[in-house]
Amino acid sequence: MKKSEAKRLIKQAYEAWDAEEWQAAAEFFERVLAHFPDEEPSAVWWYDAALAHKFLRDWPKAYELGREAAARAPRGEGDPAYWNLGIAATIQREWAVARDAWAGFGIELPDGEGEIEAPGGHACVRLDTDGEQEVVWVERLCPTRGRVLNVPITGGRRYGEIVVHDGAPNGERIVDGTTFPVFDELLLFAASELPTLEVTVAAGERSDLEALVALFTEHGYGAEPASSVRMLCACCSEGTHEQHRTVEAGAQLLSLAAPPEEARRLLERWSAGTAIGGSWSGLEAVG
Repeated sequence: MKKSEAKRLIKQAYEAWDAEEWQAAAEFFERVLAHFPDEEPSAVWWYDAALAHKFLRDWPKAYELGREAAARAPRGEGDPAYWNLGIAATIQREWAVARDAWAGFGIELPDGEGEIEAPGGHACVRLDTDGEQEVVWVERLCPTRGRVLNVPITGGRRYGEIVVHDGAPNGERIVDGTTFPVFDELLLFAASELPTLEVTVAAGERSDLEALVALFTEHGYGAEPASSVRMLCACCSEGTHEQHRTVEAGAQLLSLAAPPEEARRLLERWSAGTAIGGSWSGLEAVG
């Protein structure tokens, strides 16, 4: 291939890129890179080709080309080639490559081998299933994975599942005056076996309902007011969204994540232990 033809193909690649025709863009880049893998601008072409496959959710190709991009990127300087490779390697469960990618980006992880388990606080992730969108809290397990801590209201999604999310925030939410970035889900990494239930509970004191939520949490299950809606939608992607999760006294519909028999046992235990006599009714599966 002559360099003049390569120049023409790269021009076509970026025209396709601007039109968000990711498959065509990737193909143009790859045709050039097959002949010119190590020219001065090749590192950028490898990165853009890998990124196009990321947009296509073609993770094997994003991983393959991402390794080439990272091999040509400076280490320890926050180069995005390493972050995208970290995502693709995680999805491919190539843990040694993922660990090296995070190190190349400049992130320190605990020593170890195999699946990365490095809890790093909480984050907000926008779940996306069949066009429905819901923002949930996750507990970070690594730079790109998190375990869902809410009981999702979106059908088919569950408390405790593990998701992979993007590295660039897309919107934010404000909780008690603190701003949290919102990241888009890229993939459901590991499903949860805990079913979603709903129950109506009543108590005279707010502390009683808080105790119920804490009781489920202590046993590794989820419980929260069904009115704690997390559909973030348009206002989140456009700017900010003020979020308040509260547990009030009185009758409330709760969303639970637990095996039905365990849920009944914990509800009975809670009801017997409340000072005024909490009650519950109508426990049923949803979703």
